[in-house]
Amino acid sequence: MSISIIGFIGYGAMASLMGQNLEQAGYEIIAYTPSGKGHGDADVPMLASPRLVAEQSDAVILCVPDDAAENAALHGPDGLLAGLREGQLVLDTSTVSPEQADNLATLLGERKVEVMDTPMSGSTPEADKGALIMLAGGPKETLKRARPILDCIGRITLHTGPAGSAARLKLVVNGIMGGTLNIIAEGIAYGLAAGVDRNVLFDALQELAVISPHHKRKISMGKARKFPSQFPTRLMSKDMGLLMEAARRCGVPMHGMAAASQNLAASNHYHANEDYAALIAKMERDAANR
Repeated sequence: MSISIIGFIGYGAMASLMGQNLEQAGYEIIAYTPSGKGHGDADVPMLASPRLVAEQSDAVILCVPDDAAENAALHGPDGLLAGLREGQLVLDTSTVSPEQADNLATLLGERKVEVMDTPMSGSTPEADKGALIMLAGGPKETLKRARPILDCIGRITLHTGPAGSAARLKLVVNGIMGGTLNIIAEGIAYGLAAGVDRNVLFDALQELAVISPHHKRKISMGKARKFPSQFPTRLMSKDMGLLMEAARRCGVPMHGMAAASQNLAASNHYHANEDYAALIAKMERDAANR
């Protein structure tokens, strides 16, 4: 089955940027969101249900915030499952639990629909440039079919193994991001409380090779005390929770990740829709009395 029409389930900040890059590559884009409104390109038709998206698409990209949103889109008379056809391709770019990824592979496999879990690493700046790193779990044959789509939205695609493997690796990636940001925020809080000049502290951290470019962006937000939402705190906090539960199931102790998860959960109370770098501001207020 050739692919010319791609349907999105969820068309928020990340999905709309992916959609724009796919449109520029010649694909036609349609979408569904629970609100009936998309983000970004007003020319993308917003359909009334996931079922309609499935019925009118050659391939479907899921980009929803969590397991509950994905299940709501999948099931029921107007759900995605009701409209999918044998031979269609489904790519799940959402960050969901490993169990959710496994369940989706089973459900779609029973319908002879090709599916891969394809979460991305990167935020809105990378999505805008088509420079995301795409993780892909599923059969190599399915990846071959999906690669032209993934190449439009990412600079590289890493085949992680069988279905569900990409979902698991994504939790590793986001855990490292959240855990590292927590360490940075704690270090900044100590430096400020100890009397280090604020500008000197933030500027010095920008020069260190041990801090990634991603986290240097977060430090810049912290210095400016402005946190435009490239990766909302509510989503990072959710992902840390998924990682903690997945690690518990595997019997893996995660003491450092647990501390980061708790701090991000507390930050989420105040900064849910701001970038997760707002943890720096929370630590600055709480620990350094600023």
